[in-house]
Amino acid sequence: MIKSHLLAYFLLRCRKFTGISKMESAEGFNNIEKLITLDKTDLQNGFTDGNYKTEEEQSSLDFLSLLEIDSDNDSSNSLPQESDKWCSRNVLRKQRHWEKIIAAKKCKRKQEKERRKAKNAENVEQGAAEQKHSKKFLKALTKEHLLEAKNSGPRLCIDLSMTQHMTKKELSRLSAQIRRLYGSNKKAAKPFWLYLTSFAGNSLFYDECVRMNDGFVNYLVDTTENSFLDIFPLETVVYLTPDSDNALEDVNPEKVYVLGGLVDESIQKLTYHKAREHGLQTARLPIQEYMVKNVNVKNFHSEILAINQVFDVLSTYCRTQSWPEALQAGVSPGKGYILRNKTTLEEKEDLF
Repeated sequence: MIKSHLLAYFLLRCRKFTGISKMESAEGFNNIEKLITLDKTDLQNGFTDGNYKTEEEQSSLDFLSLLEIDSDNDSSNSLPQESDKWCSRNVLRKQRHWEKIIAAKKCKRKQEKERRKAKNAENVEQGAAEQKHSKKFLKALTKEHLLEAKNSGPRLCIDLSMTQHMTKKELSRLSAQIRRLYGSNKKAAKPFWLYLTSFAGNSLFYDECVRMNDGFVNYLVDTTENSFLDIFPLETVVYLTPDSDNALEDVNPEKVYVLGGLVDESIQKLTYHKAREHGLQTARLPIQEYMVKNVNVKNFHSEILAINQVFDVLSTYCRTQSWPEALQAGVSPGKGYILRNKTTLEEKEDLF
């Protein structure tokens, strides 16, 4: 009998160390516990009747009591019998980590969905606002905007008196620059009023302008065969040339800024000599004051800009009143210049 009790005790201890928690295994061990309890009850009943047979039976009763206590402790410390699967701490930690990841992804998807929804609503509102104005209305609004500049806006003149010395390819490039200049002026918050002087209607350059630029004959500009010297008072003229010693400090609506219609960079100081010959005031863009030469493979540095690039600088300055921002908008990296550092620029602006 003691051997059977030891076998039962061994099986109970196996349940504790193996971590068995399935219902079918638990039922088997419960039956063993019941057997131990029954044996103990039989022995106690025998002792109650006064039949104390041997010391072996008394020892068996004590041993069964110990088994019952041990089995109770094992039952209280064991895992719940109802759980289908026993998990270690590492598995539980990984599971919690994965749940956090899934929750974060759900939150991110929700935020992205709300952001797209808000953006779509904004696009719908913007599209509805644009649809309110027809193409004809926007065209009329642009025309009105440009005509206002004729009376109150700054004035920009393109001197085309040097086109007879240019090749057809150079004339094509110049006409393309005029197209870009006019397109930028239409979009500008504060447009200039444009003049094309020394512009003959039967010239090769006129034909190139009509060929290269759609709707050129409808451009809202003043065109004349006369020289700008015969149109504007000389004291109001400022000839913009990169060879001038004077840096342009501001854009004055009372002045007329003249650009030489020339694309051949091999011709040096032609516009400057023409301005000095007629005693005109000259100025250059403040590239030297706000920009520095940038090291490049070709070691190329040039302050000569296309007329549309000069216009972009002037237009941006009128809108922002900032030369660094204006020069950054008009001077392309290919010219070999970059803006100075921020501290130096602030000192320059204070001087101006």
